[in-house]
Amino acid sequence: MKTLRSSILCLFVLLLLAPLLRAQDLSKYRHFTLGMSLTKLLERTDQKMSDVKTIHGRPALIQELTWWPPNVPGASLRSDSVEQILFSFCNGELYKISVTYDRPSTEGLTEEDMVKSISAKYGPATIVAPEIGSATNARYETKQKPVVSWEDAQYSVNLVRSSFSDVLGLLLSSKRANAQADLAIAEAVKLDEQEGPKREAERQKKVMDDLEVARQKNQKSFRP
Repeated sequence: MKTLRSSILCLFVLLLLAPLLRAQDLSKYRHFTLGMSLTKLLERTDQKMSDVKTIHGRPALIQELTWWPPNVPGASLRSDSVEQILFSFCNGELYKISVTYDRPSTEGLTEEDMVKSISAKYGPATIVAPEIGSATNARYETKQKPVVSWEDAQYSVNLVRSSFSDVLGLLLSSKRANAQADLAIAEAVKLDEQEGPKREAERQKKVMDDLEVARQKNQKSFRP
């Protein structure tokens, strides 16, 4: 009898904790999960490999995919509060999700309103101070100012505000994979700088070689 009561108590506690555990799964955003493959994400967004942009090819393959959630047919207003989502991949694995909210859909909402809504999914938030600047965003010399963060040992979720457009967004990342991607991107930039002069010389040589081939061909066929 005592064992039965203990089992019932454990079950009751688990039922109470289940919503909280689900609410604190920081690896998920809607029907996307950090760590999922590029192929799987293309299927879920109904996009093609030709929509994927390669940022760096070595030492790791860094790719990006921008997705605009479709509106509901016949709706006069935008049916989704998200304007676009930028997915970042390292060697085919999703390591970062950058969500940009639609400005009209968030008009009038305070940061507290946003935090309350997001906390319903990810649990209690922690205020953070340092700026978040990704290696990819650095190409455009923009930074995102964090408003609030939700973190655990593996994942990080940040409500951010663009210092360029003042638009709010949500940034989710795998800490391990994001760190690896940042190192790979830094190394790729260094390699590009080192190999830049050689590549430019090769490009110019190819242009001159192609021009000479065309010249010789036209010398034989040209008639004044």
